[in-house]
Amino acid sequence: MGTWDIGPFENDMAADFADALDEAAENEREALVRSTLIRTIQTRDYLESPEGAEAVAAAALIAAQCPGSEPLNTSYGPDEALPIFATDLRPLAVEALDRVVAEESELADLWDETMDGPKWRQTISRIRAILAPVPEPQEDPLFDL
Repeated sequence: MGTWDIGPFENDMAADFADALDEAAENEREALVRSTLIRTIQTRDYLESPEGAEAVAAAALIAAQCPGSEPLNTSYGPDEALPIFATDLRPLAVEALDRVVAEESELADLWDETMDGPKWRQTISRIRAILAPVPEPQEDPLFDL
């Protein structure tokens, strides 16, 4: 696999995933993202690097549409318009990211062997935080008990 940076689309497999999205009919793009996430989540054995890279790319596309996110700024992502993704994809994306960074993941193993492994994990953590933000604690209680 060719990888040139830590970004979600900065590798051959994610760039190929972007091409597949561009080639898919507009009404099939969300289904392609969904099936990529589900395939990753359902992998019970060793998760191969290509599937992990595609899942990270899919999660990044969903995160880019969440409040508080920034648009993806890469020339290797999809060129064609993407639909507004259903909100039920967010928890799937979080679960897929968790699978990608867990044990039994080739992509995580490969990154952990490099000096940029911690930066890659930070990137994954930022995407995950956008998808599943932790609510801020309330300063004033809603009810006095």
